[in-house]
Amino acid sequence: MSGIIFFKTKNLRLIKDFYIERIGMELWLEQADCIILKHGNLLLGFCQREELDTQGIITFVYENTDQVYNMYKKFRVEAMAEPVVNEKYNIYHFFAKDPEGRLVEFQNFLQQVNL
Repeated sequence: MSGIIFFKTKNLRLIKDFYIERIGMELWLEQADCIILKHGNLLLGFCQREELDTQGIITFVYENTDQVYNMYKKFRVEAMAEPVVNEKYNIYHFFAKDPEGRLVEFQNFLQQVNL
């Protein structure tokens, strides 16, 4: 079973470029006014609309802390702070915002998980 999380966007081209070029997602499906992007087992859909959705957190999970830190280096300007260990959830992570203000998290689970 799989699923897709959809967001409304006011600027589909900008969002497409951000998630593909900056984050490294793949274009999974392109429709009339919507795109669906893939990163591992995460599917995100963005549809051109007059309003936008910015609620929630889009989290990208990486296999190790080095990968998270490499993403931080790419997003140093947009990052809200440097990556840190969150002991409560046993993760290493940081937050940034996409061009429309959605909160984006880059994280690594510090315990063994099957990705």
